[in-house]
Formats: sequence, structure tokens, C-alpha cells
Amino acid sequence: MTGRARDAFTTSVGDGVTCGTARVDAEVNGVTRDLDVLSTDPATPALQGLLGAVVGPGFRARVDEIVPDNRKAHSLLYLLLDDLPGAGLVSGYAMLSADAVPRARKPDEYLGARADLCAGWASDGSMMVMLREHGQNPTPLGPPAPRLTRPDDLAAWHDITDLPPMGMRRLRRIDVIPPVAAGGGHRVDVFFRDSHFDSDAVETVVHEYSVAATVDDATRTIVSIAATPNVLPWQECPAAIESASRLVGHNLGDLRPWVRETFVGTTTCTHLNDVLRGLTDVGTLLDQIAAISVR
Repeated sequence: MTGRARDAFTTSVGDGVTCGTARVDAEVNGVTRDLDVLSTDPATPALQGLLGAVVGPGFRARVDEIVPDNRKAHSLLYLLLDDLPGAGLVSGYAMLSADAVPRARKPDEYLGARADLCAGWASDGSMMVMLREHGQNPTPLGPPAPRLTRPDDLAAWHDITDLPPMGMRRLRRIDVIPPVAAGGGHRVDVFFRDSHFDSDAVETVVHEYSVAATVDDATRTIVSIAATPNVLPWQECPAAIESASRLVGHNLGDLRPWVRETFVGTTTCTHLNDVLRGLTDVGTLLDQIAAISVR
């Protein structure tokens, strides 16, 4: 697993200025999900204490213990580490697509542990019904993934190259746009996509969300927010978008732990939760905008 992150500022004349970067390279056991190898930029020796940890439940808590300063600073490196469990979980789609996941030996126990985890895992939902009937995860097929790069704005994304067959990719973008008039809230535009490259290296979308929000700069609270489900695998999934409205009036500072702890059950979506948790970093972007503006 390779993760890259970048903060970039667009000047008044349209030039892009990179404010910070980070990178994570990890090797994760495909069966046990144990973290076997970890390299980061900036180098952080303490993170070697994560080796052997399961990149799943409990991983984020372990990161918080090892690098609390990164958590408090909302660093780019912390963002990447925080995203490893979710991206790792979604990468299981590649195994499903390759028909490499064995039929569950104890389907009742397997289903019981996941029932009503989110809208897509609702007990009476289409996926769970198929699991009970066949003892195996169904594999939805999403639409072709449109290119996101633009010839008129080559610096808008990292260099994005095609992955090899059976690869998976998670893309995030959080743009903070200054208010048109003094005293207005900053607009926040968010994009999130998980995609898969099949055996012929054709890229299709697994999950894709867009979020539009407004943030009060003075109070650092969310004034308005609306989530749009562009692509989701199950017919029950879009019902979770209303959960985004719970963020209105909430402070940016503690969104990551608050969403993780309280957004559970069939009114939520684990992938939308990933998007909403990331809004906590808007505060850091606002700080960067303010710092550059006074130079």
C-alpha cells in the first residue's frame, strides 16, 4: 500500500504553491492484515512500533498512542496513517473480484458480526440476503472511472498513473474556497473515490462521494453540508447521506474521533464516514490560508 498527500495553495494569479507533502509505503499481509513493513516521509522512527499490528480495528488508536503530536497537528502523515485501515478494508474488493475469497464456513457467525454495521450491511438489505443464501459476498460492478486529470490544470492532482491488473486506488480531494464577500463562510468542496482495476486493467468505480459544505472561519464550525452519492454498490447505501447533516453546528477540531465513535448503524455509511471524518483537516487548511495571506 502506497499513500501520498499534499497541501497546495493557489495564488491570486493562479500559481500553485506546495505547502507540505507526506508519503507512506506499507506492506500488509493479505490474509491476516498484519503490518509487516512501514516506511514514511517524513521519517518517523517511532512508527516502527506499529509493525505487527493489524491494519484494522484498533490500528488508529495505536497510531494515536505512538504519534500523538501528529494527531494534534492534523499532519499529512497522520491523515495517511488514519486512512490505512479503511483503504485496506476496501482493497478486499480485489479479492472478491478475483473470486479468491473462500465461502464462509460459519455464515451465521460471520453475518452476526457485521449485521447492521452500516446501510449497506443492513440485516434485511440486498447484500446480507445474498450472503445468507449463498454464503459468499456478492461482487458489484461499478461504472468506468472517468479521468480526473485536466490538461488545463496539470498541478491539480498528484501524478496519477494506471495501476496493474487487480490493483485498487483511493483518491481524496478537499478544496477550501475563500468567501466571495467579507464575513461569509469558506466553501469546502470534497471528492472521494475508491476504484478497482480488473484483470484487463480497466478501472471502474467502487465508491464515490461528493460533499459541499460551508465553514465559519471564526468559530470553526460547519454551517451547512450536503453529501451526494455518485456511485455506491448497494441500493440501500444512498439512504445514509442524510447522516451528513448531523455535522451542522459541530466544531472541526474533534470531527475525526466524534464521527468514528457515533456514526454507527444503518443510518450511516462507512465510506461516507471516512469522508466526513476528513473534514477535521479543513481547520488546518484555514490556518495555512491565514498564514499565507498575512505574508
